[in-house]
Amino acid sequence: MNYIRWLLVGFLLAPGAFAAEDLMQEVSKAFKAGKKDEAIALLTKGIEKDPKDAKLIFTRGRILASMNQNEKAIQDFDRAIKLDTNSAALFQERGMAHFKLGHVKESIPDFDRFIALMPSQEPHHWQRGISYYYAGEYEKGRKQFEVHQKVNPYDVENAVWHFLCVARADGIEKAKASLIHIERDARVPMKEIFALFAGKGKPEDVLAAAKERDQLFFAHLYLGLYYEAHGKAAQAREHIDKAAGEFSMNHYMGDVARVHAKLLQK
Repeated sequence: MNYIRWLLVGFLLAPGAFAAEDLMQEVSKAFKAGKKDEAIALLTKGIEKDPKDAKLIFTRGRILASMNQNEKAIQDFDRAIKLDTNSAALFQERGMAHFKLGHVKESIPDFDRFIALMPSQEPHHWQRGISYYYAGEYEKGRKQFEVHQKVNPYDVENAVWHFLCVARADGIEKAKASLIHIERDARVPMKEIFALFAGKGKPEDVLAAAKERDQLFFAHLYLGLYYEAHGKAAQAREHIDKAAGEFSMNHYMGDVARVHAKLLQK
């Protein structure tokens, strides 16, 4: 589920894509060495010299977002978009930053704009499907996950999010009947998660299969979503809180768990 992420990485760190090539080589070196504060300082100096360089501003925003400073990142993305209204990467990154802050509805227009600028990426855009789910736009979410299935046919997570959208709109039985069949998702514990949502497995099977931290993260995230779909709020919150806390992960699905936990608190 990381196609769009990799699409943007090259734009972010390829020095040849920038006018200030020497500066970007320094920024890239600092970033790759894990010296993000140093990279931001270099970019800030560059922006002070050329405040209309949208790519420098974008890059600083992207690094801020990677440090979970999403409010500051959005400020940079806003500024850069005013200078470059046709950069798909800017809208994608701002949409993700909005989502991470729980601004679900604000993320959708940015994802829409990204797709308008890069229509070929619509089938890959599972992030928009998740935003549709949390925004209560279940029919749009269902359609997004159906089209994503065409480019990612072996992903249990896609089938589950499709299930969740259908369950919200039409009920559990219709969600089971329309569950997208997945044959080859080798990740643990995806086989057990799929069986659970298909009505052929048990929650304890999912937990028994998960051993490593990342496996336990996905186990608790999808157990939480399963219980929520079945109207069991206490169990849902228990597992979502574990996915967002004890077994938290530093990736977009980790952000999904954290956003969900905050929504439950509200």
